[in-house]
Amino acid sequence: MNMKKANFCYRGILSLSLLAMVPFVSVAQKPNWQNLDLKADTTFGISTEKAYNELLKGKKSKSVIVAVLDGGVDIKHEDLKNVIWVNKKEKAGNGKDDDKNGYIDDVNGWSFLGSDKGSINYETLELTRLVRRDNAKFANLDATSVKAADLPAFEAYQKNKAEFEKELLEAKENLERYTALKMAIDAVVKKIGKEDPTAADFQNYTPANDMERNVQRIMVQQLEGTNFKDFYKEQIVEGVDHFKSQVDYNLNLDFDPRPIVGDDPNDVKNRFYGNNDVAGPDALHGSHVAGIIAAVRNNNIGINGVADNVVILPVRNTPNGDERDKDVANGIRYAVDNGAKVINMSFGKGYAWDKKIVDDAVKYAVSKDVLLVHAAGNDNKNLDEAQNFPNPEYLDGGVAASWITVGASGWKNDETVKADFSNYGKTKVDVFAPGVNINSTTPDSKYQKLNGTSMAAPVVAGLAGLIRSYYPNLKASEVKDIIMKSVVKVNQVVKVQQGDAVKEIPFADLSISGGIVNAYNALKLAAEYKK
Repeated sequence: MNMKKANFCYRGILSLSLLAMVPFVSVAQKPNWQNLDLKADTTFGISTEKAYNELLKGKKSKSVIVAVLDGGVDIKHEDLKNVIWVNKKEKAGNGKDDDKNGYIDDVNGWSFLGSDKGSINYETLELTRLVRRDNAKFANLDATSVKAADLPAFEAYQKNKAEFEKELLEAKENLERYTALKMAIDAVVKKIGKEDPTAADFQNYTPANDMERNVQRIMVQQLEGTNFKDFYKEQIVEGVDHFKSQVDYNLNLDFDPRPIVGDDPNDVKNRFYGNNDVAGPDALHGSHVAGIIAAVRNNNIGINGVADNVVILPVRNTPNGDERDKDVANGIRYAVDNGAKVINMSFGKGYAWDKKIVDDAVKYAVSKDVLLVHAAGNDNKNLDEAQNFPNPEYLDGGVAASWITVGASGWKNDETVKADFSNYGKTKVDVFAPGVNINSTTPDSKYQKLNGTSMAAPVVAGLAGLIRSYYPNLKASEVKDIIMKSVVKVNQVVKVQQGDAVKEIPFADLSISGGIVNAYNALKLAAEYKK
């Protein structure tokens, strides 16, 4: 699962043919909706503003470091620059490891995806790497020629290879469809003669053939709630780019960017590699996540983050592709060693290369009283049945005590409150949080609405940072307990696509808590916790 790309959620267009499209309609909702209150604002946010207005006025707080393990953060963004972590023990630009922590010039964080040669942008999927690794051993063998001891590994290889070939074929087919759709739209727009045509312009257009009639139907539907330029960029151009990157990079057995880093990716003991380029080539996703957590509140610029007194520690470990377990583990350890009390992880995948190294890093974080917040993923899968990495279950038994897995919810208190893309699981997902049309910070001091559990996780990370800021004596496991116990329960059924059918399932069966996180309730509970 490539969550870094999946967060865009091409709903209604992704993977569908021209003849089988469902509208992607951008429905307007209130600004800052994730922080609003269901009762006061008729919007299913987490009541952050209510908490500030009624519970936190005049109260003192302590600054808390929240690490963003992601694809990069724009530390110069107008609404983020004042909340970026600064390593006061390091002197900028002198090429020396002043604080002797093994990382040279890590003034604002660290990247495990680069070196003095540059920084990785695209990467393969973990599935691709597993198939590439096992091709060397099993490509010319069959079940009769494999040693008995290697048979389980051979069977896993066959399964992985079949899945890889399926995904590559789908990516190629979708790239062809999207390219054809783009060309068809371009041709119609050229005939209309406007750079930014409206739904009415498409409605009044006289199609010359079946393809143009399809374009007309699609565009009339799609432009009900957005404008052409935004739709074209965010759904069509980015759709083509998404599938092209899958074919060219993510699912390309011959592509390997790791030499840029210069380390041995299989040497799990090596922790000291990378560079201090915390933005990297593509900081959109990580900047968006950082803004949801901590964009400066009430400064008349941009947006309001959830937490008002946290510092963002950028740690770059997630490329445009699947993160490597080594980089995840080292990212967690770096964040912990530099004082993070909350770690946001808006990434994930369906395969693991070395789960033990990640487990060991998670155990380290738990031992240091750090709360880890992880996005559940965007494949609309039941995680009680599907694999998702990283996860809190250790290979050697036991579960991380201070780990929260987050699904995504929408703003309407109805059967659509579960985001249609969000993974779920009665025993694997802890809570839900807003993750649909979330407006937040993007590179070059811009702002954009994105969808995904990648957006829901930082809502919870921000809430955790807020609680730890105002109640610093609470342990990480206690903060998790408070967040879980203070959810707003959703006592209704929701629509969930399962295969070709849409089923109605009680929202209570989608997660352990059965509800959506709530800042007001959580802070009230924190004030009374263990009194």
